[in-house]
Amino acid sequence: MINAYLDEQDRLLCTRVDTNNLEGVVWIDLFEPTDEEEAILEQTLGIDIPTREEMDEIEISSRLYVEDGAVFMTATLPANMDSDEPILAPVTFVLVNHRLLTVRYHEPRAFKTLPARASKVSMGCHDGESVLLALLEAQVDRMADVLERSAHDTAGISRAIFHVKGSRRRRSKGLQSIIQEIARQGDLTSNLRECLASLERVTAFLTQAIQPVRSEKEAKSRIKTISRDLNSLADHADSLTQKLTFLLDATLGLISIQQNDIIKFFSVAAAVFLPPTLVASIYGMNFHHMPELDWIYGYPIALGIMVLSAVIPYLLIRRRGLF
Repeated sequence: MINAYLDEQDRLLCTRVDTNNLEGVVWIDLFEPTDEEEAILEQTLGIDIPTREEMDEIEISSRLYVEDGAVFMTATLPANMDSDEPILAPVTFVLVNHRLLTVRYHEPRAFKTLPARASKVSMGCHDGESVLLALLEAQVDRMADVLERSAHDTAGISRAIFHVKGSRRRRSKGLQSIIQEIARQGDLTSNLRECLASLERVTAFLTQAIQPVRSEKEAKSRIKTISRDLNSLADHADSLTQKLTFLLDATLGLISIQQNDIIKFFSVAAAVFLPPTLVASIYGMNFHHMPELDWIYGYPIALGIMVLSAVIPYLLIRRRGLF
């Protein structure tokens, strides 16, 4: 699908693309393109549009390059970050003749919010370079919102870990669910960190490659601001990663303590019941010549010895604070 956007009275107007007349078109958005659509735009723009396989390549030389006078930049962007199944996929930005071409196979929220907002208010999207900067700014804002939500959820996890109440079984189940939530937040933070690193490389390359029409100083100032925001978000993501690692270690430590308590209980039980078991084993032997067999009070005496041999080890264990 091809969407074209015109700059009309400081607004972005979505229109059907006419490959024979691109006058006024500042942004062409190529979403899940067919081979025919790619071929038409390649002929119209005079460039070679990267395929999906080429977009997935991770080498810097395959993601950031200049070819036939066009600037190609591929970044990994997230989508569906509010769901349990976020999507990470590459998006290619191409600046050619002061016109922006985007090639994508998923739908980051910035590609929805920017056209909707720019159609109502002026955002300075007069050419491809300014549209690209507006897209990057919208994407940075979106990722900042996701990181803020992740930080809030991580704080909730921290409270849950150290304030788990209820029975031992309930606490155990609570800690297991906490581990699952930590894993989900860790995966989310890791994905965002990957996207931030990708965008950082794009902005660094863009600083040297961009050729704004109107104000080079203003464009470079916006790029610098985007770069600072990306660095700040990357530091925040790293901090969240470290906190999640600490919370995971703390959760595993609490689970280990619970397991140690269980093992300690059985160890104490074994120590308490071992002497009575020994006494019962001795008097359970079937030998004919056992003098205690003729005792009138042999049975209650044996029971008393068994009880006493259980109580004494228990009292010694309690006195030493082992249980």
